[in-house]
Amino acid sequence: MEQSMSGVKIIVIQGDITEVEADAIVNAANNHLWMGAGVAGAIKRKGGKQIEGEAMKQGPIPVGEAVVTFAGELKAKYVIHAAVMGQDLMTSEEYIKSATQNSLRRAEELKIKSIAFPAFGTGVGGFPVDRCAQIMLDQVQRFSKNARYLREVLFVIFDKRSYDTWSVRL
Repeated sequence: MEQSMSGVKIIVIQGDITEVEADAIVNAANNHLWMGAGVAGAIKRKGGKQIEGEAMKQGPIPVGEAVVTFAGELKAKYVIHAAVMGQDLMTSEEYIKSATQNSLRRAEELKIKSIAFPAFGTGVGGFPVDRCAQIMLDQVQRFSKNARYLREVLFVIFDKRSYDTWSVRL
């Protein structure tokens, strides 16, 4: 599924975020930036443990904030680590909103054209997929009105049921 907003194309695909060709991929991180399970674990396995090492040197960060590392062996140039939860592994609408905004800000600071997001907080954090989709899509649509460099935002959704939920909201 695809939509274009103010020169920024928003695309929802089903797949593995570690395989996507984008300038940056986003890691749904905890605020201490250690990479355990879920998206973070997949990024560390495929991109290399050095990504986690570089991220952790920048932490801890406030929940909702985002930092950038190189992408190791991944196809992307950068990994943007967005703290969607604290050490309690719980998330909220406000954390998802802030983490999305700050990830988009880091992308603009890097002057990159494409970024790929997972569905924040819907795995380990247990946040409802439909609500996550609405929050993240709203934030991207708002941000796209003033984007200078960003031209493509991908939402890479791993499972079919969640992909279907995201697709109807685009």
